[in-house]
Amino acid sequence: MEQLDSTIVNTSIPVMAVSLGVTPLSLKAVVTSYILSLAVCIPVSGWLADRFGSRRVFLFAVALFTATSVLCGLSVSSGMLIAARVPQGIAAAMMMPIGRIAIIRTFPKSELLRAMNFVIIPALIGPLLGPTVGGLIVHWLTWRDIFFVNVPVGLAALWFGHRHMPDYRNEHWQPLDISGFVLFGGGAAILSWLLEIFGEHHLRAAQATALLCTSLALLGAYVWHARRTRFPLLQLSLLRIRTFRISVLGGFVTRLGVGGMPLLLPLLYQLGMNRPAWQSGLLTMPLAIGAMAMKVLSSPLLRRFGYRQVLVINTVLIGITIGLYTQVGSGTATGILVLLGLTLGLVNSLQFSSMNSMAYADIDEVDSAKASALASTLQQMSMSFGLACASLVTGYYLSNLPQSDHAAVTTALHHAFFTLAALSCLSSLSFWGLRPDDGANVSGGSAQLEQ
Repeated sequence: MEQLDSTIVNTSIPVMAVSLGVTPLSLKAVVTSYILSLAVCIPVSGWLADRFGSRRVFLFAVALFTATSVLCGLSVSSGMLIAARVPQGIAAAMMMPIGRIAIIRTFPKSELLRAMNFVIIPALIGPLLGPTVGGLIVHWLTWRDIFFVNVPVGLAALWFGHRHMPDYRNEHWQPLDISGFVLFGGGAAILSWLLEIFGEHHLRAAQATALLCTSLALLGAYVWHARRTRFPLLQLSLLRIRTFRISVLGGFVTRLGVGGMPLLLPLLYQLGMNRPAWQSGLLTMPLAIGAMAMKVLSSPLLRRFGYRQVLVINTVLIGITIGLYTQVGSGTATGILVLLGLTLGLVNSLQFSSMNSMAYADIDEVDSAKASALASTLQQMSMSFGLACASLVTGYYLSNLPQSDHAAVTTALHHAFFTLAALSCLSSLSFWGLRPDDGANVSGGSAQLEQ
């Protein structure tokens, strides 16, 4: 639900604007307020888990997410809706990282890959399905039901969490780094806002540059601060662990290419191929099926070939698959689109399952909360960077083209797909620094994978 709610509102903004008597542009804050609070508060999740226990914080986050979803659905003004979205984003910022902490600390390294396979599925399909699910709910029901749909899921999560969620905490918890939170939170909030409105608001170049410089200065100040404080908000020293560093930073680069697919695919299907929105939504389903199928295949592949070989080759395969969309046109059969979607779901799932599980291969249990907070923070930022990158590329190729000219739009989108495909292939270089036996304790493979 955390992943779904980041995009489910987008297609419903025009209907919401009419209902609340405001302009659609003013409701963009409904999306950005959620994204900003998510980006700012994820770093605190590790400290909260260490201080209060994973079970208590997780249940509180789910309860807050459910309650604020009800408030969003009952909103009678845009101000009330935006105000309710802020605590909803704060709750979402705690759910995913703390759920990941519980998995890391519950399963031994040898079973971590199998467990992490379940984590990656909602992360892959949530952003893709969000606009489609939101559009269908608004078409058949009302925009308020977009938020009310969270209630039964939240209540079920509370029941399961109360019965089964383990309670991990650090008995020797450290004080919260308030200065670090202000520096990193301020920099992350400004940067996330800039990326979120990228291409939709016409900021003056001087304003955008000033905000970008302010953001980078705050983030740079945080790096300086983190190296000089004993208990920093985000433990950047964990990046010295090679497998963690390559997995997290390599994933950041990889998402610059892959992160644009939720934007490009609906444009290709609806503007380029002139298919209705409901067909466009259904054509994203094969990606989810492919992601789930890879749960069965990823373990034997990594056990047989090792993380280094799989990540280097599979990243190129992602680029090739994205590149194949340059051959899609108005005459492309639906079966071909389904096959492409299945393939993209398979390779994406293998990629992110591999990166997510390898990241914790050499992380000590006592550092799992800090590692999860840092990885989740960079992952959230990489998703924003990926969408901004896709918006920049797509806007460049689609500039001044009439949307009614489907052939011209399709050609422009082909150029965008090719650019992202090339970027994905280049990101394969990020994983060349791995050793053949890296992650063998997670995959169950031999330490002598290559000689």
